[in-house]
Amino acid sequence: MTDAELVARTCAGEVEAFGRLVDRYYDDCTRFARRMLGNRDDAEDALQEAFVHAYRGLPRYQERDAFRGWLYRIVVNECRRLAARRWRSERHMVRDQDVLERVASREENGRELHDELQSSLERLEPMLREAFLLKYGEELDYEEMARMTGASVSALKMRVKRARDRLRPMLEREGEADGAR
Repeated sequence: MTDAELVARTCAGEVEAFGRLVDRYYDDCTRFARRMLGNRDDAEDALQEAFVHAYRGLPRYQERDAFRGWLYRIVVNECRRLAARRWRSERHMVRDQDVLERVASREENGRELHDELQSSLERLEPMLREAFLLKYGEELDYEEMARMTGASVSALKMRVKRARDRLRPMLEREGEADGAR
């Protein structure tokens, strides 16, 4: 069954049809949300809110939009909201001792490159992290990213470039620390 048929059935009162839509896109949305937010609990919170918003917004859904893109816009916006809230609260609470303890903990646990990348991503501003993950994590082209986020293609290209430029030295420092061990 196509997305459009499942949307029509959901709008006609078949809640199970929406469940099929959720099942169809859940893994992709979860992967993005976990990378964007850095942990499973926040990702689950964002997805729950996003799917509720999507369900309530189905009557306004326009078939000219690809359902996947429409749903991703909702997920992206919910992740933005949570990330911005967390970013604001964490910016004021980080102290040098916290950073030192995190670094020591990372060394003790012998984290792999995946964990180092995730840690570095978490240090990026939410808009940069979002653009980087949509481009490289979800492998979207800039036009699709622009439709999802509402940002211009040139703004997204700049965000991706800035994210790469900020990630590179972080990961190089991590690599040097690993080599010194």
